[in-house]
Amino acid sequence: MTSLLEFKQYVKRFYIKYETYITYLWKFLLALVSIMVINGKLGYMDALTNGAIVMMASLLCAILPSNFIVLIAAVFILGHLYSMAVECALIAAIIFLLMFLLYFRFSPKDTLAVLLTPLFFFMHIPYVMPLAMGLLGTPASIVSVSFGLVISYMLQFFSSNAASFGSDGVQEAANQFQGVIDGILGNKAMVVMIAAFAVSLVLVYIIRRSSANYSWKIAVAAGAVSLIVVTLIGDIVSDTQISIAGVILGTLVSALLMLVLEFFAFNLDYSRTEKVQFEDDDYYYYVKAVPKVTVSTPERKVKKINRAREQH
Repeated sequence: MTSLLEFKQYVKRFYIKYETYITYLWKFLLALVSIMVINGKLGYMDALTNGAIVMMASLLCAILPSNFIVLIAAVFILGHLYSMAVECALIAAIIFLLMFLLYFRFSPKDTLAVLLTPLFFFMHIPYVMPLAMGLLGTPASIVSVSFGLVISYMLQFFSSNAASFGSDGVQEAANQFQGVIDGILGNKAMVVMIAAFAVSLVLVYIIRRSSANYSWKIAVAAGAVSLIVVTLIGDIVSDTQISIAGVILGTLVSALLMLVLEFFAFNLDYSRTEKVQFEDDDYYYYVKAVPKVTVSTPERKVKKINRAREQH
């Protein structure tokens, strides 16, 4: 454990020392991975799959505010969908407009939630996001996580049904338009997952803010159980054909990852908990103080050895 705590201190000091460069690097990598996933799932416009364009867009995202990554991702999606079928791009543009209005209204700082949710979705562990945002965010983060889920299912829908788009004729276009709306907004699995993520996120948030010992661990456990239970109920009620085994396995993996997050963000020593009571003219105060687990990193010492010159 001491070695892990020393490693944590090294990481913390390294990040503080090189914070500016690390920020540029993670924004670049996040933009690059997001664009590559979009190009891999869609990829209908050749210009947007060009390596130089991808690198330039990623570098631009690195130096601009993080919300710009979300905008660039939306532009790439719309560009590919426009090349596939205009009606698909139109519907996606309307969805993006509505979601951007909600996103910038309620949770404009949750850029990571919007972008990481689709990435984890295609890694089959999207359950990381409600647990993580419940620990680090607020209930308003539901908007960002839901936004990410809608993008995930939208990409999956267009990727799976690309061959059915692009017919000529007004009637065919109208039918496709209606089919896209039903395919995205009428997806029962997406609705069930949004509900499960919302319940889990709020539950984790409420428990982790309590003063109970090991509140973060309890919050993760409760959030994981709620994810599985709500998804199971939603699957039974709506007949969504969601893989419950996949949900259970993915949730367990996500809960283990949250233990790593807790180690770096909220590692407390409950054995040294102190309760303090004091008062002033107007109030009585009851304070519970729990110290953080810290360890001082060993300082490197350089020992110089000087040889005396031999005198002859």
